[in-house]
Amino acid sequence: MLLACPLCQDLLSPAEQGLSCANGHRFDRARQGYFNLLPVQHKKSRAPGDNPQMVEARRHFLAAGHYAPLAQGLVERAQTLNPKRWLDIGCGEGYYTAAIAHALPQADGHALDISRDAVKRACRLAPEVAWLVASMARVPMPSASCDLLLSVFSPLDYAEAIRLLAPGGHLLRLGPTSEHLLELREKIYDEVRRYDDAKHLTDLPAQLALTDSGQLSFELTLNNPADRANLLAMTPHGWRASEAKRQAVIAEPLVVRVAVRYDVLQRLPE
Repeated sequence: MLLACPLCQDLLSPAEQGLSCANGHRFDRARQGYFNLLPVQHKKSRAPGDNPQMVEARRHFLAAGHYAPLAQGLVERAQTLNPKRWLDIGCGEGYYTAAIAHALPQADGHALDISRDAVKRACRLAPEVAWLVASMARVPMPSASCDLLLSVFSPLDYAEAIRLLAPGGHLLRLGPTSEHLLELREKIYDEVRRYDDAKHLTDLPAQLALTDSGQLSFELTLNNPADRANLLAMTPHGWRASEAKRQAVIAEPLVVRVAVRYDVLQRLPE
């Protein structure tokens, strides 16, 4: 575990029941096993990030194995990169993080999310990971400390990613394509807008080079009403839908395409 103080950026060291830096800033370890390294002055709301309902819906949906092919795809690429220290930025409830941790038992794993509700549940899945409540724009780790960064269905700050990556290190990003959950979106919105699947690479910083990319897609049949309700609750689409459209989705079996793009970016030497 390699962490930096979110207040002064000095290195954090183990202290009784927590962590402290040379300047006297102290952070206790929560009973669930995570560290809260999100100072109140860095919060934009009282309880930032996903709410408990979204977290629970995602936890149940993913635990049912519906997105297992995505986790396997991430694991295969992470194993190829073989990092010594990695960080999952925006880990949510920890489903993908735990899969990576179990596949890389010798590596030093870290994971963070701004939602305390999410991290509380995540740290049960892989106690060996250093779980953090923290901001992805102010990651409490030293510069050039990571060999691999993971960003799965999560916003990404390229400047912070470049700071965290050691030269030669990699960023593994996974995000939705315009085909992702298209059938669900067509049931919710009057007009479904397509978008450029590679838009996130338009202004790629010069310090990062794209070394690999591809797509993972498969068809998902959801016969269980609870699965359909959880899919709605865990995505922004469900929260934007009218109650009538939500109930219409839950009422009938749904066949939907899961379609994501992955990109591997390498941190170039200065």
